[in-house]
Amino acid sequence: IRTQVEAGNVQWDIVDTTPQDALRGCDEGLLEELDHSQWLPAPDGTPATEDFVEGALSDCYVGNISWATVPAYDKTKINGTPTTMADFWDDEKYPGRRGLRKVPRVNLEWALMADGVSNDKIYEVLGTKEGQDRAFAKLSELKDHIVWWEAGAQPPQLLADGEVAMEFHIGHGKFPENFNYRIQEIFSPSRYVSNWFNLKGPVFSVSSACTSGAKALASAARLLRLGVCDAVIAGGVDTLCNLTIDGFSSLSVTTDGICNPFSINRKGINIGEGAALFLMTREPSKVRLYGIGESSDAYHISSPHPEGEGAEKAMRLALKQANIDPAKIDYLNFHGTGTKQNDKMEALAVQRIFGEEIACSSTKPLTGHTLAAAGAIEALFCWLALQRNDSKLPPHLWDGRQDPDLPRLVNIGARKSKIRPKFCMSNSFAFGGNNISLILGAE
Repeated sequence: IRTQVEAGNVQWDIVDTTPQDALRGCDEGLLEELDHSQWLPAPDGTPATEDFVEGALSDCYVGNISWATVPAYDKTKINGTPTTMADFWDDEKYPGRRGLRKVPRVNLEWALMADGVSNDKIYEVLGTKEGQDRAFAKLSELKDHIVWWEAGAQPPQLLADGEVAMEFHIGHGKFPENFNYRIQEIFSPSRYVSNWFNLKGPVFSVSSACTSGAKALASAARLLRLGVCDAVIAGGVDTLCNLTIDGFSSLSVTTDGICNPFSINRKGINIGEGAALFLMTREPSKVRLYGIGESSDAYHISSPHPEGEGAEKAMRLALKQANIDPAKIDYLNFHGTGTKQNDKMEALAVQRIFGEEIACSSTKPLTGHTLAAAGAIEALFCWLALQRNDSKLPPHLWDGRQDPDLPRLVNIGARKSKIRPKFCMSNSFAFGGNNISLILGAE
């Protein structure tokens, strides 16, 4: 709402929100005030302003639903059965994080309940300065265990994320009975990082197969450019999974050894696991993300465009955003999976843009194909190369037998750059024709 109002481009006529957010929006001038005099009376003639329950009508909102906030827990991840708010506060008997909504309402009432105030006296006590101090003091007892949530979909997600189980493991050296680490969601890693560092801004995960890690960096750059965030933790992570391994095996694109990109003997990918995270800000640093190019050719659900049209477009868009010529790229990190189709289309696209002499390599023989983490890990290889004083480049581990059916690229596996690298490009391509190229530069 704030973004639309500040941009002068309001698209919504009516918004369903909470009373707290509506009051805040009203106080900040984001919402228009309601003219109660224009409202029709009830069928029995009662004026509209007298026909709502207390608290359901204000200058900027009118209530349309009734709701309640209730405590919940996952019985498979804690021992025992909490039955009172005092139990909710008992972190020794029931160890783990507590998810609370980031508003005073409900939390202060619960705090007083946990402190022994009877239900019928809650608002009498809370109506005094002493009662408010008492509630906040009780709430502060949980401050090291609270995970604040803001959207209604988050509480069940927090339960599914296993935060309670992780806390239990830290305290007891083991997971609770019946805990299964595989019960996770795509959103879990980013939420966990946010909670671990007690971050306050937007939290989301990008899932676009093998471009995910690179696209997370692109998303972070947009958040910074738009002023939504001052700093963003972004990157990629992926772990080995039988489902994924079996899936790639069914496509007959895996090898039983180290992958061999661009070789006549290449047989496919070797799946790995890993992670790479960056702290991205608008502040100057030794390495900068200069250009981002994204395309989606949607050629096939799993095969790349045979001529590399989408890959070429992504690389050219990154060069355009960075405002540099292809000749300025000192090193290119291939997507380089070692499959027949991917290597061929990427070699075609690279040669069309950069010619045959660009220094290039695939680092997947070193890491395996880390899938969703690959884009971030390979950007990290570029980040490291740009800070070396000896001009050494990431190695290309292979048998040295370049496929003669591929376009000629004479500097595959070049160990050093002719000059200290100034600009590096990293390519990531995914199922569905989802493509991204990043250009990192030394400042």
